[in-house]
Amino acid sequence: MNHLRLLRYVDEVARAGSIRQAAERLHVAPSAVNRRILDLEDELGTPIFERLPRGMRLTAAGELFVRYIRGRSAELDEVRSQIDELKGLRRGRVSLVASQALAPSFLPGVVASFREAHPLAVHQVRIGDHLHALEALRAFEADLALVFNLSPEADIEVLAEFEQPLVAVMHRDHPLAARSSVRVRDCADYPLMLPNRDIGGRQLLEKFLVRSSVKLHPVVESNSFEFLRGCLYHGQAVSFQIAIGAVEDGGALVARPLEDRHFPHGRLVLAGLRGRQLPVIAHAFAEHLKVALASLEA
Repeated sequence: MNHLRLLRYVDEVARAGSIRQAAERLHVAPSAVNRRILDLEDELGTPIFERLPRGMRLTAAGELFVRYIRGRSAELDEVRSQIDELKGLRRGRVSLVASQALAPSFLPGVVASFREAHPLAVHQVRIGDHLHALEALRAFEADLALVFNLSPEADIEVLAEFEQPLVAVMHRDHPLAARSSVRVRDCADYPLMLPNRDIGGRQLLEKFLVRSSVKLHPVVESNSFEFLRGCLYHGQAVSFQIAIGAVEDGGALVARPLEDRHFPHGRLVLAGLRGRQLPVIAHAFAEHLKVALASLEA
């Protein structure tokens, strides 16, 4: 791009008012700068500098030409920025910590649809709870976190949040599966497969039970949603899951909303480290996530 170098030579001489000083700033020989300017003046058919005993001064034509150079330089900077963004959107790495409920279905689908437009993007996905998410964001090990009921923190910026109700999950042959919705009391009559108490969905259930006369006696507790889902194929069992994580296994399992009044809803939170500028590809993926999650609420 020799023409860009030439334009830079002219601009630098105009700023310095001296070929020698401009050459020092450009790290080239003064004779090379002078030769380029003479060639340009010959091409334009008019001088753009007055040669003075103590330096160089722009002519009227030179002022017009330098104004043109600086305008084009600003446009070029913008184009370069856009090119860099295009490179970032096509390539790059997205690191994410996500709740376990998103792992079986929702998140793989969102990653796949994002990769249709950005096939060179690489995703690093870690499954963890809100504590893992906070640690990863603060250690710069994750660009984004998408976790259930993330507690407010001063150094964490919430990018978006989406309401998530708890649902009852059971096999399609379960007696309750014929209903359009169920109550927690109805589920208590069957073997209960519940997440551990440190999992967000279980905490919603416990919050409801504090204000209810219903008592639940789980026969299985686990931190693995996959294991709990497997248990639903046996013994008319019932489990609970946030709606986005209620995988139906090709129709073998069904999810039924809870009709209990005042049952608490949780929040699925998309967050990042406050003050951190996300890589272009990570920002694009965050926007893609927002659209996908908003479509679930529509």
